[in-house]
Amino acid sequence: MANEYDVVIIGGGPAGLSAGLYTSRARLRTLLIEKGAVGGQITNAELIENYPGFPRGISGMELGQLIHEQATKYGLETLTAEATALELQGEKKVVITTQGKFTARAIIIASGSERRKLGIPGEKEFTGKGVSYCATCDGPFFKDRTVAVVGGGNAAITEALHLTKFAARVKVIHRRGELRATRILQEKASSEPKIEFLWNTEVEGIEGKDRVKRLNLSNTLTGEKSALDVAGVFVAIGLKPNTDFLKGVLPIDDAGYIVTNEKMETPVAGIFAAGDVRLNSARQSVTAAGDGATAAIYAEKFISR
Repeated sequence: MANEYDVVIIGGGPAGLSAGLYTSRARLRTLLIEKGAVGGQITNAELIENYPGFPRGISGMELGQLIHEQATKYGLETLTAEATALELQGEKKVVITTQGKFTARAIIIASGSERRKLGIPGEKEFTGKGVSYCATCDGPFFKDRTVAVVGGGNAAITEALHLTKFAARVKVIHRRGELRATRILQEKASSEPKIEFLWNTEVEGIEGKDRVKRLNLSNTLTGEKSALDVAGVFVAIGLKPNTDFLKGVLPIDDAGYIVTNEKMETPVAGIFAAGDVRLNSARQSVTAAGDGATAAIYAEKFISR
């Protein structure tokens, strides 16, 4: 009985935490499973300025902790573990984790996503030695150095702006001729003297000895090759949903996202998905929280049927 729950939530970002708050308040015995820090990807955000209720902004770490504290007050249980598989046993669902098996009547998948890799020579070898996927985590190590950011979306430009607090120069490398980031971020980056843009450029390789020393570049229009000396490179080229453990259990699209309806229901009765892991998510903390609340409400309806 100790490992049997009404609801098991996989993932502790805004979607999972919000779901846990709602199911716990509904007096459903709920377990939240998170493999990393509670709060998920938002814990990497130094300042979140667009989450309602915080006019002066709030750090991602603090926001995650506050929602977790709120949900825990109503009885949410939390386990630090990684979900490795999901099995269906009649009406019961069994979540297999690195810390054991847990059975639930309803499952809410809020496992989020992780940063995509470039998949080029040197990336794996120099990860942690100049290759990073989190400027908030590693930016201070590059004080007064030249660094590069790969990408052109909101994540990349946010990383670049954060790095200007430490680095002497920030080179933004983008394979297209214009950014995909929101206009306000583009304006901030364009007015920042430390940021320089390398348009229509791809990174083909990363070189160094003990640490990153240079990037091998290629112009996407002309094919011209060049090299760029940097102390570090921050990769921000998109996200990969954490759904590998669901293969064969749930239908997912070619990119790995879970298909749901407006109730956050998947095609499998009693299994819901919320936040970045589902298809057509807006990938914002506030919409993820809304997804989590919706999933919890319909999970409660499912259980009480």
